[in-house]
Amino acid sequence: MFSLFFAGLQQDFKLLWLAPVICALFRAAFILVYSPHKNPSGQWKKLYHCFRYGFWWGMDFNAYVFLAAMLLVSLPGAFLPQWYAQGDLVRVIGVDIYLAVLYTAFMGKMIFYFHYHDIYNHILWLGKKADKNNLADIFFNQNHGGWILLGYIPYLAICTWLAQGLLGLPSAAYPAIGSPVLRYGFNFLAVLAAAALFYYCRFGGTFRHADKPEWDEIPSIVKQDVFLAKATVDDLPALEIVWKHPLQEILKHTDAQAAPRIREIMPEAWKQDWQSLTSPLEAFRREAKGARIHQPKHIFILFGESYGQAPFDDIYENMHIVEGGKAFRRDPHTVSINNFLSGGDISQPSLVSLLSGIYDAGLELNERGDFWQGTVPTSLPVQLRSLGYRTVFWYGGGMNWGSLQHYIPANGFDAYMDATEFCPKGSPRTWLGVYDHIFLENASRIIKETEDERPVVHFLYTTSNHGPYKMSLEKMGYAPEKIMPEVPEAVKRDGPLQRHLGVYWYADRALADFARDMRETYPDSLIIMTGDHAMGVIPFEDGIVERKGPTVREQVCTSFAMYHRELREEMFAGNTIGSHGNILATLMELIAPAGHPYYSLQPSLLEPIDRVVTPDCWLTREAVGRFEDDFWQSLEVTGRPLPVQRGEIPYKKERQGWCELTGWMARHPELLDKME
Repeated sequence: MFSLFFAGLQQDFKLLWLAPVICALFRAAFILVYSPHKNPSGQWKKLYHCFRYGFWWGMDFNAYVFLAAMLLVSLPGAFLPQWYAQGDLVRVIGVDIYLAVLYTAFMGKMIFYFHYHDIYNHILWLGKKADKNNLADIFFNQNHGGWILLGYIPYLAICTWLAQGLLGLPSAAYPAIGSPVLRYGFNFLAVLAAAALFYYCRFGGTFRHADKPEWDEIPSIVKQDVFLAKATVDDLPALEIVWKHPLQEILKHTDAQAAPRIREIMPEAWKQDWQSLTSPLEAFRREAKGARIHQPKHIFILFGESYGQAPFDDIYENMHIVEGGKAFRRDPHTVSINNFLSGGDISQPSLVSLLSGIYDAGLELNERGDFWQGTVPTSLPVQLRSLGYRTVFWYGGGMNWGSLQHYIPANGFDAYMDATEFCPKGSPRTWLGVYDHIFLENASRIIKETEDERPVVHFLYTTSNHGPYKMSLEKMGYAPEKIMPEVPEAVKRDGPLQRHLGVYWYADRALADFARDMRETYPDSLIIMTGDHAMGVIPFEDGIVERKGPTVREQVCTSFAMYHRELREEMFAGNTIGSHGNILATLMELIAPAGHPYYSLQPSLLEPIDRVVTPDCWLTREAVGRFEDDFWQSLEVTGRPLPVQRGEIPYKKERQGWCELTGWMARHPELLDKME
């Protein structure tokens, strides 16, 4: 009986090594496709430790191939000869299923990195309520989804062939041991060795659970290379890390747990007594110092989808995809800040953070029923209404996206406008909404037709600059030779890249045309042009600059420019950094009368800003970093590779405080102000 188990155990052992080899091949493919260092010269030591450490880290999952086969095939096969006879077939089917999971996770990682320039991270949690049709369209039309699905066929055929080849390798015969005592001793040692092998592999080449591979212990020679450090993590361990850190975790905290963390971010006057306030947001009450400009009758906040800062940088001048935005910035009464953070790293948390005045912190406040009934005193529309403004929210798509039809009125807007309803029937659309120029032209028409004596704030959110980039750009006047004649030929010939660049060019032009129209129609207008978040658009692989990948700044900094005919650069205290969190306070300090009360977590841009801290990133006048990373980079704008700096991650307590503050408000819906 044990001879069958011994034979099966050897078959299980042979298959144990197939998954790690597949993972290593996937790691190699990932590095070949995305690594900024295409020449391995001088990289061999780093690559060795990357693959070595990644091999053992991947064993956290891959070791279960051995355990599952041992428990489900070899062990019952020892008692059931018919099951033993089918053992190899069951093993092959089982390992093929697992290898199919690895393929799925790997292809998902390749797509995720393409869009976010990172391996799996917390953004996955924010995709639960994403438009699944849009994701499918991006998958098939931008990321070659059909070929990926067809790839399962040859991939699994090769895996089956390899598995059968491994199982066909010779095995050792069960030793002939005459003594029953010695025979049982051998059997015991064989079982013990099998268990020890599993635990040794499961713990990453050690028997100590505390020494298991993890992010903090990646060899320093690898961790100095940001890309290779991320490449070290196999896909299933990366998904496990995301799974273990759900974004809703702060909702489980008690007030007693949250209170000392919130104290860290409280103004000095309230650090000890803030819990005596009706709401913690009362501690952020401010008074305007007095208007710096005449109160404009029209305020326009243009919120461009994926409208980041990088294309505005001088080193990308020859791409010419933001000429409209640059013209807007060149006006002597436009103030722009080139190092600017949004409140979230994708659309919904960014929008919610700006409109609510508190960081969304991954809680998806727009999807929470309590925030469909009321809002916080820091709300941007509520506070602009206190100055007599009518507030209107315009969205280029349907208001069912992100439950905006519930969230927007509860947040304090007097009205909302859905482009899918007010634009002409049959207007061309992307998955998210009506083409930007049609949306903005019709918004302009309605704004002019409904003009009255009341001052008004118009918040307009565009949608076109979003995958899968299927617009008819030729009809819009886009031609690479005409728009960007100086770029390398490889950039002009790259069809998918040109669709991406062309949509960016188109979206920028639509925003700039609308801003120019409103400025000419309403000369007193105050116009803010910003983006919901940054995005990867620069074709580093095609020789635009010496670098082969984006800097941290380029990955996280969105665009920001503000215009009014009375604005002057010197009003902004020499600030070179800022965030969406500073916008409300800036508006209030520009136009509110002295003593007018308002609420803002962050100060205005009219006073010096030394740092910006959001749930995702931190920014100083010298450097920028993401909290999920253990490194940061200079804000220098250069085409050369920028070194990373490491040390104790700064502002972690402050970040935690802002997140806990949002959690407090979400746990206490009775503190929300009901909107009529």
